[in-house]
Amino acid sequence: MRIGVAATPNVAVPTLDWLLSSHHELKLLITQPDKPNGRGRSISQSDVATWGDAHGVVVFKTNSQEEIKKLCQDLDLLITIGFGVLLRKEILSAPRLGCINLHFSLLPKFRGAAPVQRAIEAGEPETGVTVFKLDEGMDTGPVYSMIKHPIHPDARSKELLTELSVIGVEAVKNSITNIETGIEPTTQMGDFSLAPKLSKQEAQLDWNFPAVKLGAKIRAFYPDPCAWTLFRGDVLKITQAKSFSISSSLLPGQIKVIDGHCLVGTSAGDIELLTVVPAGKKEMLAVDWSRGARFTAEEYCG
Repeated sequence: MRIGVAATPNVAVPTLDWLLSSHHELKLLITQPDKPNGRGRSISQSDVATWGDAHGVVVFKTNSQEEIKKLCQDLDLLITIGFGVLLRKEILSAPRLGCINLHFSLLPKFRGAAPVQRAIEAGEPETGVTVFKLDEGMDTGPVYSMIKHPIHPDARSKELLTELSVIGVEAVKNSITNIETGIEPTTQMGDFSLAPKLSKQEAQLDWNFPAVKLGAKIRAFYPDPCAWTLFRGDVLKITQAKSFSISSSLLPGQIKVIDGHCLVGTSAGDIELLTVVPAGKKEMLAVDWSRGARFTAEEYCG
């Protein structure tokens, strides 16, 4: 089968590795154009483009619908993985066998750009991967394959996405086999929910919420855009934390080192800061940061 992949993030790499070693022909890659990245805003290419260069697979950097349609006309199948473009109807029918998408949730739950992040934020005990046939809607097409996966209580989005990207390979394999043998996909079943893209503004922590909810948000928003709060007027990013339902009598937002633990009070329980990124500095242990900060008796975040 002549297969093309339209993808941008690193989570596509396990599937690309498998396709390259399979009996299928990985004919081309389509990825987002190079863009500014990092503090220096230097121009960089996507992880998928870097993989393609390293493995000798031709890469097209475009989000033009017309160009994508032309590229698909010589394909049997197009697989999309976090590509970031909602493809038009004429593109969906351009490959001989259509287009499929690897999505990181158990559809129809968490349709949209940030399914893993929203699942963690919502406190879901379970997620998974779904491969479905693309239609004109947003993650609404019929399902070829679905694999469930538990969410560890301490899992952050970065680690969970890595786990799901590996599991996704099996789902893609199963789906291609179904397509080759003529097995039709099935309609999505159950109530749907949406998983909109995360924003930096939304990542600001409100210490008037309970510790359990804030802990889930910190895990969900790592590594991008990363949960943050204000401390002495500067942004303090929180990259890892623990939530406790029992309170040490700290007020919401009050920060204090107690028995060697850097704690922040909430409306119900405390958050222990484990690693942070102070303004203008690199990630460090919260207790090391606290020594330099030298909290006063009545110090607050937010």
